[in-house]
Amino acid sequence: MMVVNFIGSFALIVLGLYCMVAKHNLIKVIIGMGLVDYGTNLLIVSVGFHAGGTAPIFTIAELTRASFFVDPVPQALTLTSIVIGACTTAMSLSLVMMLRRQYGTLDTREIRRLNG
Repeated sequence: MMVVNFIGSFALIVLGLYCMVAKHNLIKVIIGMGLVDYGTNLLIVSVGFHAGGTAPIFTIAELTRASFFVDPVPQALTLTSIVIGACTTAMSLSLVMMLRRQYGTLDTREIRRLNG
C-alpha cells in the first residue's frame, strides 16, 4: 500500500517539474509548482507513516518498551509546507496578474521578447 504513495508522490513531482520546465504559459508553470508541492507533501507524510503506530500522546504511566508511536515531525513539516505552498501560489498568481496587465500576455517567450 505504501508503494502506491511513493509512486504517486514521485509521479506528481516529475509531472510538476515537467510543467515548470516545458510549458510557456505562466498559469501552467504555477500549476506545476503546485504539483511539486503536493507531491512533496505526500512523500513526507508517506515517509513518516508507520503501520500500527499510535498518536504520541501519553502519560509516563502508559509508556512501556512495547509502545510504538508515529513520529509527529513529518506531519508538522507537512502542515508548514501546506501554508508556505498556499502563500507561494497566491504570490505567484498576483505576479502573473501584474505581468498580464503590464505585457498583455502570459507567454514567457513573448514577455522575454518584449523585455529585450
